[in-house]
Amino acid sequence: MNQTTITLGFWTAVGSAATFIFFTFCFVAILLTAPLFVWTNMADFVTYAQGNGRFLQYLAQASMLLFAVLYVILLNSIHELAPTGKKILSRNSLSFGLIFAALSGINYFLQISTVRFYLGRGEFIGLEQILEANPHSAVSAVNMLGITLFFGLSSLFAAPVFSGGRLEKIIRLSFWVNGFSLLLGFVSYLFQWLVVLFVTVNLLMGAAVLVATIGLALWFRRLGKTGAETAVSQPA
Repeated sequence: MNQTTITLGFWTAVGSAATFIFFTFCFVAILLTAPLFVWTNMADFVTYAQGNGRFLQYLAQASMLLFAVLYVILLNSIHELAPTGKKILSRNSLSFGLIFAALSGINYFLQISTVRFYLGRGEFIGLEQILEANPHSAVSAVNMLGITLFFGLSSLFAAPVFSGGRLEKIIRLSFWVNGFSLLLGFVSYLFQWLVVLFVTVNLLMGAAVLVATIGLALWFRRLGKTGAETAVSQPA
Protein backbone atom coordinates (compact mmCIF):
# COMPACT_ATOMS: atom_id res chain seq x y z
CA MET A 1 0.00 0.00 0.00
CA ASN A 2 1.17 3.52 -0.80
CA GLN A 3 1.57 5.17 2.59
CA THR A 4 2.13 8.54 0.91
CA THR A 5 -1.36 8.34 -0.61
CA ILE A 6 -2.91 7.61 2.78
CA THR A 7 -0.96 10.35 4.56
CA LEU A 8 -1.77 12.89 1.86
CA GLY A 9 -5.42 11.87 1.89
CA PHE A 10 -5.64 12.19 5.68
CA TRP A 11 -4.09 15.64 5.87
CA THR A 12 -6.02 17.03 2.91
CA ALA A 13 -9.26 15.73 4.45
CA VAL A 14 -8.32 17.41 7.75
CA GLY A 15 -7.38 20.57 5.90
CA SER A 16 -10.61 20.56 3.90
CA ALA A 17 -12.68 20.23 7.07
CA ALA A 18 -10.64 22.97 8.76
CA THR A 19 -11.09 25.40 5.86
CA PHE A 20 -14.85 24.82 5.88
CA ILE A 21 -15.02 25.37 9.64
CA PHE A 22 -12.92 28.52 9.29
CA PHE A 23 -15.15 29.77 6.46
CA THR A 24 -18.22 29.21 8.65
CA PHE A 25 -16.54 31.11 11.49
CA CYS A 26 -15.81 34.05 9.18
CA PHE A 27 -19.36 33.97 7.79
CA VAL A 28 -20.88 34.10 11.28
CA ALA A 29 -18.41 36.80 12.37
CA ILE A 30 -19.40 38.94 9.38
CA LEU A 31 -23.08 38.62 10.27
CA LEU A 32 -22.37 39.60 13.88
CA THR A 33 -20.07 42.53 13.20
CA ALA A 34 -21.67 44.17 10.15
CA PRO A 35 -25.17 44.69 8.77
CA LEU A 36 -26.33 42.21 6.16
CA PHE A 37 -25.51 43.48 2.67
CA VAL A 38 -28.04 43.02 -0.13
CA TRP A 39 -26.85 44.08 -3.57
CA THR A 40 -28.53 47.14 -5.07
CA ASN A 41 -25.85 48.97 -7.03
CA MET A 42 -22.12 49.69 -7.12
CA ALA A 43 -22.39 52.94 -5.17
CA ASP A 44 -24.14 51.23 -2.25
CA PHE A 45 -21.55 48.44 -2.27
CA VAL A 46 -18.68 50.92 -2.10
CA THR A 47 -20.32 52.73 0.81
CA TYR A 48 -20.83 49.41 2.61
CA ALA A 49 -17.28 48.21 1.93
CA GLN A 50 -15.70 51.46 3.08
CA GLY A 51 -17.85 51.59 6.21
CA ASN A 52 -17.46 47.97 7.34
CA GLY A 53 -14.13 46.75 6.01
CA ARG A 54 -13.42 43.64 3.95
CA PHE A 55 -10.87 41.72 6.02
CA LEU A 56 -13.18 38.89 7.11
CA GLN A 57 -14.60 38.57 3.60
CA TYR A 58 -11.09 38.18 2.18
CA LEU A 59 -10.24 35.57 4.80
CA ALA A 60 -13.39 33.60 3.97
CA GLN A 61 -12.67 33.80 0.24
CA ALA A 62 -9.05 32.73 0.73
CA SER A 63 -10.22 29.72 2.76
CA MET A 64 -12.51 28.62 -0.08
CA LEU A 65 -9.70 29.03 -2.59
CA LEU A 66 -7.59 26.76 -0.40
CA PHE A 67 -10.47 24.29 -0.10
CA ALA A 68 -10.65 23.98 -3.90
CA VAL A 69 -6.96 23.05 -4.04
CA LEU A 70 -7.24 20.57 -1.17
CA TYR A 71 -10.34 18.97 -2.70
CA VAL A 72 -8.46 18.05 -5.89
CA ILE A 73 -5.63 16.46 -3.89
CA LEU A 74 -8.19 14.61 -1.76
CA LEU A 75 -9.93 13.19 -4.84
CA ASN A 76 -6.58 12.03 -6.20
CA SER A 77 -5.97 10.10 -2.98
CA ILE A 78 -9.44 8.52 -3.17
CA HIS A 79 -8.85 7.57 -6.80
CA GLU A 80 -5.54 5.89 -5.96
CA LEU A 81 -7.23 3.70 -3.31
CA ALA A 82 -10.43 2.95 -5.22
CA PRO A 83 -10.89 -0.68 -6.32
CA THR A 84 -10.28 -1.36 -10.00
CA GLY A 85 -13.96 -1.78 -10.82
CA LYS A 86 -14.79 1.66 -9.40
CA LYS A 87 -11.87 3.67 -10.73
CA ILE A 88 -14.03 4.92 -13.61
CA LEU A 89 -16.26 6.53 -10.96
CA SER A 90 -13.41 8.07 -9.00
CA ARG A 91 -11.81 9.29 -12.24
CA ASN A 92 -15.03 11.05 -13.26
CA SER A 93 -15.31 12.52 -9.76
CA LEU A 94 -11.76 13.84 -10.07
CA SER A 95 -12.42 15.28 -13.54
CA PHE A 96 -15.49 17.20 -12.41
CA GLY A 97 -13.66 18.20 -9.23
CA LEU A 98 -10.88 19.76 -11.30
CA ILE A 99 -13.41 21.86 -13.23
CA PHE A 100 -15.04 22.93 -9.96
CA ALA A 101 -11.68 23.92 -8.48
CA ALA A 102 -10.73 25.92 -11.59
CA LEU A 103 -14.02 27.84 -11.87
CA SER A 104 -14.41 28.46 -8.16
CA GLY A 105 -10.73 29.29 -7.79
CA ILE A 106 -10.95 31.94 -10.50
CA ASN A 107 -13.75 33.67 -8.61
CA TYR A 108 -12.10 33.65 -5.20
CA PHE A 109 -8.70 34.67 -6.55
CA LEU A 110 -10.31 37.62 -8.33
CA GLN A 111 -11.93 38.71 -5.06
CA ILE A 112 -8.75 38.67 -2.99
CA SER A 113 -6.57 40.17 -5.73
CA THR A 114 -8.11 42.31 -8.50
CA VAL A 115 -11.19 43.40 -6.55
CA ARG A 116 -9.12 44.22 -3.47
CA PHE A 117 -6.57 46.15 -5.54
CA TYR A 118 -9.21 48.26 -7.28
CA LEU A 119 -11.14 48.98 -4.09
CA GLY A 120 -7.92 50.00 -2.38
CA ARG A 121 -7.16 52.48 -5.17
CA GLY A 122 -10.71 53.81 -5.23
CA GLU A 123 -11.28 52.67 -8.83
CA PHE A 124 -14.76 51.21 -9.29
CA ILE A 125 -15.47 51.34 -13.03
CA GLY A 126 -16.09 47.85 -14.43
CA LEU A 127 -16.04 46.11 -11.04
CA GLU A 128 -19.71 45.15 -11.16
CA GLN A 129 -19.05 42.10 -13.33
CA ILE A 130 -16.23 40.67 -11.19
CA LEU A 131 -17.80 41.26 -7.78
CA GLU A 132 -18.99 38.17 -5.95
CA ALA A 133 -21.21 40.47 -3.90
CA ASN A 134 -23.19 41.20 -7.08
CA PRO A 135 -25.36 38.07 -7.58
CA HIS A 136 -25.90 39.00 -11.24
CA SER A 137 -22.24 39.45 -12.16
CA ALA A 138 -20.43 37.26 -14.66
CA VAL A 139 -18.02 35.97 -12.02
CA SER A 140 -20.93 34.99 -9.73
CA ALA A 141 -22.41 32.93 -12.56
CA VAL A 142 -19.04 31.23 -13.16
CA ASN A 143 -18.73 30.49 -9.44
CA MET A 144 -22.26 29.09 -9.27
CA LEU A 145 -21.55 26.90 -12.30
CA GLY A 146 -18.48 25.48 -10.61
CA ILE A 147 -20.09 24.93 -7.22
CA THR A 148 -23.57 23.73 -8.15
CA LEU A 149 -23.00 21.71 -11.32
CA PHE A 150 -19.42 20.47 -11.26
CA PHE A 151 -18.95 20.12 -7.49
CA GLY A 152 -22.34 18.41 -7.42
CA LEU A 153 -21.42 15.96 -10.19
CA SER A 154 -18.05 15.30 -8.56
CA SER A 155 -19.82 14.37 -5.32
CA LEU A 156 -22.33 12.11 -7.07
CA PHE A 157 -19.56 10.12 -8.76
CA ALA A 158 -17.54 9.92 -5.53
CA ALA A 159 -20.44 8.54 -3.48
CA PRO A 160 -20.69 5.00 -4.97
CA VAL A 161 -16.92 4.51 -4.64
CA PHE A 162 -17.49 3.90 -0.93
CA SER A 163 -19.16 0.77 0.40
CA GLY A 164 -18.74 -1.40 3.45
CA GLY A 165 -19.04 -0.43 7.08
CA ARG A 166 -20.76 2.37 8.93
CA LEU A 167 -18.09 4.97 8.23
CA GLU A 168 -18.17 4.28 4.50
CA LYS A 169 -21.96 4.57 4.50
CA ILE A 170 -21.75 7.96 6.23
CA ILE A 171 -19.23 9.20 3.67
CA ARG A 172 -21.32 7.87 0.80
CA LEU A 173 -24.52 9.44 2.15
CA SER A 174 -22.85 12.83 2.69
CA PHE A 175 -21.59 12.79 -0.91
CA TRP A 176 -25.09 11.88 -2.14
CA VAL A 177 -26.66 14.70 -0.13
CA ASN A 178 -24.08 17.20 -1.34
CA GLY A 179 -24.42 16.13 -4.96
CA PHE A 180 -28.20 16.17 -5.18
CA SER A 181 -28.57 19.39 -3.14
CA LEU A 182 -26.07 21.19 -5.36
CA LEU A 183 -27.77 20.06 -8.56
CA LEU A 184 -31.00 21.39 -7.08
CA GLY A 185 -29.07 24.58 -6.36
CA PHE A 186 -28.02 24.68 -10.03
CA VAL A 187 -31.66 24.65 -11.12
CA SER A 188 -32.54 27.14 -8.38
CA TYR A 189 -29.90 29.58 -9.62
CA LEU A 190 -31.21 29.40 -13.19
CA PHE A 191 -34.76 30.12 -12.07
CA GLN A 192 -33.72 32.45 -9.22
CA TRP A 193 -35.41 30.44 -6.48
CA LEU A 194 -33.37 32.35 -3.93
CA VAL A 195 -34.59 30.62 -0.76
CA VAL A 196 -33.96 27.16 -2.23
CA LEU A 197 -30.57 28.36 -3.50
CA PHE A 198 -29.58 29.59 -0.04
CA VAL A 199 -30.62 26.33 1.63
CA THR A 200 -28.90 24.06 -0.89
CA VAL A 201 -25.66 25.97 -1.51
CA ASN A 202 -25.12 27.19 2.04
CA LEU A 203 -26.81 24.97 4.63
CA LEU A 204 -26.99 21.54 2.95
CA MET A 205 -23.66 21.80 1.18
CA GLY A 206 -21.93 23.09 4.30
CA ALA A 207 -23.24 20.27 6.49
CA ALA A 208 -22.63 17.55 3.88
CA VAL A 209 -19.10 18.62 3.04
CA LEU A 210 -18.15 18.92 6.69
CA VAL A 211 -19.45 15.41 7.44
CA ALA A 212 -17.76 13.99 4.33
CA THR A 213 -14.35 15.53 5.03
CA ILE A 214 -14.34 14.56 8.70
CA GLY A 215 -15.47 11.07 7.71
CA LEU A 216 -12.71 10.84 5.13
CA ALA A 217 -10.10 11.93 7.67
CA LEU A 218 -11.23 9.11 9.96
CA TRP A 219 -11.30 6.70 7.03
CA PHE A 220 -7.74 7.49 5.94
CA ARG A 221 -6.55 7.32 9.54
CA ARG A 222 -8.12 3.89 10.00
CA LEU A 223 -6.71 2.72 6.70
CA GLY A 224 -3.23 3.77 7.73
CA LYS A 225 -3.49 1.91 11.03
CA THR A 226 -5.00 -1.31 9.72
CA GLY A 227 -2.85 -1.56 6.63
CA ALA A 228 -5.81 -2.94 4.71
CA GLU A 229 -5.42 -2.98 0.94
CA THR A 230 -8.38 -0.65 0.48
CA ALA A 231 -11.39 0.15 2.60
CA VAL A 232 -13.65 1.07 -0.30
CA SER A 233 -13.49 -2.46 -1.70
CA GLN A 234 -15.41 -4.02 1.17
CA PRO A 235 -18.79 -5.45 0.17
CA ALA A 236 -21.83 -3.35 0.88
